[in-house]
Amino acid sequence: MKVAVIGTGYVGLVTGTCLSESGNDVVCVDNNPKKIATLNENRIPIYEPGLHELVLRNKREGRLSFTTDLMAAVRAARLVFIAVGTPQSEEGDADLTAVFAVADAIGDALKELPPGKPGDRVIITKSTVPVGTNASVAARLVAKGCAHVDVASNPEFLKEGAAIDDFMKPDRVVVGVRHPDVAAVLRELYAPFLRTERPFLVMTPESAEMTKYAANAMLATKISFINEMANLCDRLGADINDVRKGIGHDQRIGFQFLFPGPGYGGSCFPKDVEAIVAMGRRTGLPLKLMQAVDLVNDAQKEVLFQKVWAHFAGQLEGKTLAVWGLAFKPRTDDVREAPALSLIDSLLAAGVKVRVHDPEAMANIREIYGDKLHYADRPYGAIEGADGLVIVTEWQEFRNPDFEVMRRLLKGHVIFDGRNIYEPRHMESLGFSYHGIGRGQRT
Repeated sequence: MKVAVIGTGYVGLVTGTCLSESGNDVVCVDNNPKKIATLNENRIPIYEPGLHELVLRNKREGRLSFTTDLMAAVRAARLVFIAVGTPQSEEGDADLTAVFAVADAIGDALKELPPGKPGDRVIITKSTVPVGTNASVAARLVAKGCAHVDVASNPEFLKEGAAIDDFMKPDRVVVGVRHPDVAAVLRELYAPFLRTERPFLVMTPESAEMTKYAANAMLATKISFINEMANLCDRLGADINDVRKGIGHDQRIGFQFLFPGPGYGGSCFPKDVEAIVAMGRRTGLPLKLMQAVDLVNDAQKEVLFQKVWAHFAGQLEGKTLAVWGLAFKPRTDDVREAPALSLIDSLLAAGVKVRVHDPEAMANIREIYGDKLHYADRPYGAIEGADGLVIVTEWQEFRNPDFEVMRRLLKGHVIFDGRNIYEPRHMESLGFSYHGIGRGQRT
């Protein structure tokens, strides 16, 4: 099929690339000429394992291209995906300015084309959008004279760091449509990815839009729940790692997203939780549970700094601390709403000299902090002469370091483990003071 994807951010670039990999002719569009030039020079503006290789292969084989010409791309395509950003507004809602601007531009491109039957031309919202957006996009297209164009909803469920696998081997594909012929077209598009009998779920656009928010709200709830239990474990002398195993083996609960840490971040959970709270507020239904999830997460981002403060009895002025892990999660360079930002801000405000390392996110952190931090190319370079180490993101290369080398390089033998990647007794046997999350160490 001929496909256009509007927006070359994380979702748009992964979507367009994976659809081209399955044999479709895909044009990715963006209004940022610099980004398109970068992609046409075979450079990828984001870090996602496996994405660079797929982009290069499909460009070379002529199935994937990049342009700023929205009108030409849309007119040539049967399916047009809207995959632009929906940032959080000041009120907490998703800001749909870019979505509606693209919808209007699509209407201008298609209004003079002859009408066809359902499924001949489909606009698909891939961006995470509030319930009712599909109907609003459809209304804008009708106002442009495009009543013959169908509008579908197809939320994404991609995890940064595993997005290629998530797209190629989805748990499920959700589509929201108003006509069965449109569902049939999308089923054909996704058929190569559903060969292992994963479900293709057809529902109304409103239900599809709600499904995305409900999924992220549930996952965020699990994270805030286990973090709150971890904090209670610290107060009571219990070990959250044992507790997590004790509840995770209950099949009704499971282990996914039950790992305590310094709070969730990234481009999805924070803004989607705020957005679903805003949807409830607009309908007169206070979503008290989701409000609590958000409050717990905000507080959790301060837990590591509180542990640092307690260990040094508040005497932080002039100390030097190393921070390993800056991205909001491993296998990405994304630092949006990353817990490391809250920690670094608090450390700097307390007069701490901060030395940082991350395998992929250093450039993005440098854009935020400039020369306020010392940037180390290697993990050991960050800890040299430091009074302690704080681990914020659980990159694999941090799990089995040479602890003897660490002891020699660190001036202060203390580790604040925000991801519980080490065992407290082992660390203490090596001569380190160790502070995890919920490991029963009262602070």
